[in-house]
Amino acid sequence: MVPHLRIARPVTDLSRSKELYCRGLGLQQTGSFREHDGFSGVMLGRDDLNWHLEFTLCHRHPVEPASTVDDLLVLYFPDEGEWRKTCQQMVQAGFQRIDSFNPYWDVAGRTFIDSDGYRVVLQNRAWQPT
Repeated sequence: MVPHLRIARPVTDLSRSKELYCRGLGLQQTGSFREHDGFSGVMLGRDDLNWHLEFTLCHRHPVEPASTVDDLLVLYFPDEGEWRKTCQQMVQAGFQRIDSFNPYWDVAGRTFIDSDGYRVVLQNRAWQPT
């Protein structure tokens, strides 16, 4: 059995994060919760993915997002047309295009940053384990 991956991150605005990632990456809301032990959250993914994103908001003790310049969500798009289309969607959704801290990611990719400082790299390469 292949495990399912969840990447959970605190955000400052659940609605804004949901909108950015749904529009930018073509994700859909797959779940949500409200006021569960002081937390609310939303899960975003798609049926054809074995991963999803969870964004959370702590109502009792707000957690400020603390991403670093090299804390990355990297997605590989081997098809150039799909890669270009997704890069354009990211800009249209409201992500800001930036140069990557590590220049490796700019060789065949583009880096985007969301309103909480989280970085997403879209690589125009196929994933090749080494």
